[in-house]
Amino acid sequence: MKKKIFILFLSIITGTAHAEFSTKAKSAFLIDYDSGTEIVAKNADVLMPPSSMIKLMTLVVLFDEIKAGRISMDDRITVGKNADYNDPKWYPASKICLVEGQTITVRDLILGLIVLSGGDASVVVAEKLAGSEAAFTKMMQDKARAIDMPQSTFGNASGLPDPNNLMTSRELATLAYHIISDYPDIYPMFATKRFEFGEHKTDWCREWGRTHTVNYNKLLFIMPGADGLKTGHTADGGYGMVASSNVGGRRLIGIINGFNGKGHDALAGEMKKLLNYGYANTTNKLFYHAGDKIAAIPVWYGRAPHVIATVEKNFAITLPKSNSMAGLRVLARYNDPLAAPIAKGDQVGEIIAEQNGVVIARAPLVAMDKVSKTQFLGRVFRNLRVMFGGR
Repeated sequence: MKKKIFILFLSIITGTAHAEFSTKAKSAFLIDYDSGTEIVAKNADVLMPPSSMIKLMTLVVLFDEIKAGRISMDDRITVGKNADYNDPKWYPASKICLVEGQTITVRDLILGLIVLSGGDASVVVAEKLAGSEAAFTKMMQDKARAIDMPQSTFGNASGLPDPNNLMTSRELATLAYHIISDYPDIYPMFATKRFEFGEHKTDWCREWGRTHTVNYNKLLFIMPGADGLKTGHTADGGYGMVASSNVGGRRLIGIINGFNGKGHDALAGEMKKLLNYGYANTTNKLFYHAGDKIAAIPVWYGRAPHVIATVEKNFAITLPKSNSMAGLRVLARYNDPLAAPIAKGDQVGEIIAEQNGVVIARAPLVAMDKVSKTQFLGRVFRNLRVMFGGR
């Protein structure tokens, strides 16, 4: 068995890179959704308080329950005393304004978390799914590790100040990617600009609800194509935002944290600047669509002589507009031959894009169809052909 490397694309053009992005935020991170290529990275791997951006993980745990059919959007959940608006911890915090004993639909909990950044809603979710907020943080951490977020830790479900609430901008981008790709039926809810909860139980909450209906994510109002995800703010951590936009069919994911501008409007302006920087200075080149035939790899002891290798999702490269092909090559790597049996979807190699010797994108090559193993006599005849110089 030999490792084969096949060059699919090669460019030796040279040029200059785009200018660096400048921001006063302590951390900023920008990636292209299709390629996963990093466009901007400032302190992207530094753990910082995520404030209400942590609610994205709270939502993901809930989304998994919905996806598995264990809970539905129309289910009603009873509010416990820890989510009651009379608890002093909710006085200065963002909330839906809930009362112990009332019930609320899962759909309204989600919208309350997304639009109103309802910390009380996060407690209702946590207690429903895990029995307590403390137990729920274990579910959050387990989910984080499962989707390649090795550093994030969680002290609560709401993002209220806690020394264990720590995330990096890179891992927040991973979380955003997961939400967009794994919950396509739910993700459009993140573009909701206004939500008015219609089941308040006290006059004080009804007044609160009358004046709190607009999404804290002001990017939705100032940037065409923006469709999510979540903002956050604490006095110590400053302002932060996880954002995504789809402009001209190209999606970018941006993260800002530790921004000390004047409110959510200034935060949205800074995020718009970050996203527009990505669109203005970089471009995508799509090499393969999901399902395209990339290589025919020989199979040893297979009922078919080859297995067709493809990619499960589009394989795209993000490059500077000023130098879109400089030093670029795309490679397919795989073992030749592969041993049968091979199941459909098995990884059979990988596709790699390198620029000036640095890997900028990679994806697994997978089997387009299964290849079963030949019976015993077939393997004998194959060995005889090899012994006598055949293939």
